[in-house]
Amino acid sequence: MLIIPVKEGESIEKALKKYKKKFEKTGVLRSLRSRQKYTKPSVVNREQKLKAIYKNQMMQDEE
Repeated sequence: MLIIPVKEGESIEKALKKYKKKFEKTGVLRSLRSRQKYTKPSVVNREQKLKAIYKNQMMQDEE
């Protein structure tokens, strides 16, 4: 359960923005989506390696 303290006079939009940020940080939606389908551990590892290679290349291009 997420608790968002709202100060007096604070707009609802700001409170919603805080709620959305907190909700994203918990990772609930991401885990639900990942559980919808089964992916083999080898596929997950391969995707992680490819992502790491991509990030490494991007960092080298910046320099």
